[in-house]
Amino acid sequence: MSRIVYVNGEYLPEEEARVSVFDRGFLFADGVYEVTTVLGGKLVDFGGHAKRLWRSMAELEMTAPCTEEELLEIHRELIARNGFEEGLIYLQVTRGAADRDFAYPAEGTKPTLVLFHQEKQVADSPAAGKGVRIVSIPDERWGRRDIKTVQLLYPSMGKMAAKKAGADDAWMVEDGKVTEGTSNNAYIVRGGTIITRQLGTEILHGITRAAVLRFAREAQMKVEERPFTIEEAQDADEAFITSASAFVMPVVEIDGAKLGEGAPGPVATRLREIYIDEMRKAAV
Repeated sequence: MSRIVYVNGEYLPEEEARVSVFDRGFLFADGVYEVTTVLGGKLVDFGGHAKRLWRSMAELEMTAPCTEEELLEIHRELIARNGFEEGLIYLQVTRGAADRDFAYPAEGTKPTLVLFHQEKQVADSPAAGKGVRIVSIPDERWGRRDIKTVQLLYPSMGKMAAKKAGADDAWMVEDGKVTEGTSNNAYIVRGGTIITRQLGTEILHGITRAAVLRFAREAQMKVEERPFTIEEAQDADEAFITSASAFVMPVVEIDGAKLGEGAPGPVATRLREIYIDEMRKAAV
């Protein structure tokens, strides 16, 4: 049976879902998105994702298609209609459909809102048990990476570069320092200290990142927010990434260099346990 998806006020079988050929998301990548994890049929950190969505829309002077309360209800209805228990809900907001023009369309143009789900084993991901391998690539994206836009071609190219190199993902490097992964935030652990790049326009302000760092500090782990190099990462005790779809995922190899014994480290493993436990309890 096909999925039920949401398009501009309607719940439809995916085969019947349509968006205008003039939609600015299609023509200009003029849109933003969020991905929220579902565990046990409940939403993980929905409030954080909604807050970032509204910030992204505000930064692009984009009209919100609904209220936060209405968006939560749409998520819950989508879960109910699909009998959905675990995986991801993707939502995308664009500036709407209008005749092609680089200038924004007239005020009052109705934004486009689309949601769909993807079933995925996230809590007991097999990858978490063995860790992932990373390669480095130059960061050639636009400057406002703090806005979660649908401009994802370069990260997609990075994923493919990693795949061609026999790795799982890529970390992007700018001015000699790691910014972030193609779809995740990057961390290393040295001498028991968790090190990750500070917030700024250079990286996405990860919702999972914020929760993980909060849990780390509550567990009396030392956190240092600063840039680091690939060489420093290769010499680290361990490394990991965080994202809504991966939670806390250990990194065991960077550009061919194994970290430690080439297996998930204790800090990443413990943080993943804490994150899943806390988010299960807080899911709505």
